[in-house]
Amino acid sequence: MGKAASGGGEGELSRPFADHFSGHARGYAAHRPAYPPELADFVAEQAPRRGLAWDCGCGSGQLSTLLAERFERVIATDASAEQIAQAAPHPRIEYRRAPAEASGLPAGVVDAATAAQAAHWFDLEGYYAEVRRVARPGAIVALVTYNLLEVDAQVDPILRGFYAGPLGSYWPPERRHVEDGYRSLPFPFPEIAAPPLEMRRRWRLEDLLGFVETWSALRALERSQGRGAIEAFRRDVTRAWEAGPAERLVRWPLTIRAGRL
Repeated sequence: MGKAASGGGEGELSRPFADHFSGHARGYAAHRPAYPPELADFVAEQAPRRGLAWDCGCGSGQLSTLLAERFERVIATDASAEQIAQAAPHPRIEYRRAPAEASGLPAGVVDAATAAQAAHWFDLEGYYAEVRRVARPGAIVALVTYNLLEVDAQVDPILRGFYAGPLGSYWPPERRHVEDGYRSLPFPFPEIAAPPLEMRRRWRLEDLLGFVETWSALRALERSQGRGAIEAFRRDVTRAWEAGPAERLVRWPLTIRAGRL
């Protein structure tokens, strides 16, 4: 993993951030799904050139690594040092710890600014100001999100019931923006139509259970009430899964809000 690019040091964490993932950064890296290559294709096609992409809230690099195959350089930032420590290395990616509103990048150098499953945690006013500062004319900004995964008629009702029932009151309030596909987030840029895309994986039961363990609401429920409801969910979903094929197609439809600087 590279050091910070010249022209700006590591961003200072100017305000506390809601850190829901550092404690499980390794599980996040292992179990979060990969974005489809077509997402990076769309971003690159809309960019004025393919020099530099800034992937903000990069987590463990799920989108950063795809962008690195299409851009000469990628600066990938996250406010969590633990997430950065788990990020996938790539010769074209420079990872740095920095908040959304203070990337440390020089002005006017970014061709594409992306934030995947992260913008609902940002100080959006500060982030948008930083995007305007670092972007070159005509750059694209793209916010990407996905809601609850979809499996099949046997598993989905159990997932939805656990999500809305035992976990319902433990989701952070920002989660509502994910549930409505970021439509409730302000987006002060002329919008670009994005193609319909989704993430797909072939998963076994242990993959699903590992993914659910990365949910911030699950950890909050566990701290408050213990693992009783969690183990009940695991039993129910295991029973449903084992009644069908061992490996199943899992889908996450994506929502993309993209705009032009």
